Amino acid sequence: SLSFLHLSSATRFTPRATPINHRARSQKSFSIRSQSAPVLSQDELKKLAADKAVESVKSGMVLGLGTGSTAAFVVDKLGQLLSTGQLSNIVGIPTSKRTQEQAASLNIPLSTLDLHPHIDLAIDGADEVDPNLDLVKGRGGALLREKMVEAASSSFIVVADDSKLVSGLGGSGLAMPVEVVQFCWKYNLVRLEGLFNELGCEAKLRLAGDGSEKPYVTDNGNYIVDLYFKNPIKDGFAAGKEISAMEGVVEHGLFLGMATSVIVAGKTGVEVMTK
Repeated sequence: SLSFLHLSSATRFTPRATPINHRARSQKSFSIRSQSAPVLSQDELKKLAADKAVESVKSGMVLGLGTGSTAAFVVDKLGQLLSTGQLSNIVGIPTSKRTQEQAASLNIPLSTLDLHPHIDLAIDGADEVDPNLDLVKGRGGALLREKMVEAASSSFIVVADDSKLVSGLGGSGLAMPVEVVQFCWKYNLVRLEGLFNELGCEAKLRLAGDGSEKPYVTDNGNYIVDLYFKNPIKDGFAAGKEISAMEGVVEHGLFLGMATSVIVAGKTGVEVMTK
């Protein structure tokens, strides 16, 4: 079952060691005394949740650095803590060129999975979070590198705002991305749409967004087919398996059984959701 811990922006908490089994990782519960706090803006809430996630970072760690607006707050905080000496000997593995450039500008030491195949902790955002802590990710276009880095991580903390919570994956009606090779992309678009026909799925090639009709190209030189569902996916694991079995599909945006915990920013604070 999931545990939900509400944290206001002025919450004080004291960790109590309580073993909870999740992919053989230890977790903690918290003793909480809430105080009244003003309602925060969306960016303030994202920053609050990012700061909460960074509390899990220790000196000497190899870190997976996520992509997106909320993950950018995490990278900013890490840069700040390194510059003040509160953290040291951190190595970051970025999940996109955009994150790589941000981290480099903050003097965060960077490396690759080739040199660090085991990552201590990854922190990243999500586009959808269901009650089982399964995710849709990749609307920022970095799903392949995100999945590679986060699958190599001992712990994976997700930071999101409460608009990302859904009862079932695909339930937001927004894009669930699939990265495909450029060769005969339309062939795979039609096949993907047909695969989820009973869910009212519509498949669209993602465009560059610069006013032209040029396709969006990922950091890996591939295209993205975005799937839009009228009804949520019933079985994420079965859906992921069927998508991955298609020739020409590189990766999909279903991140299943990967999250250790999810820190959700709400109107008055954050919730920590754990399995």
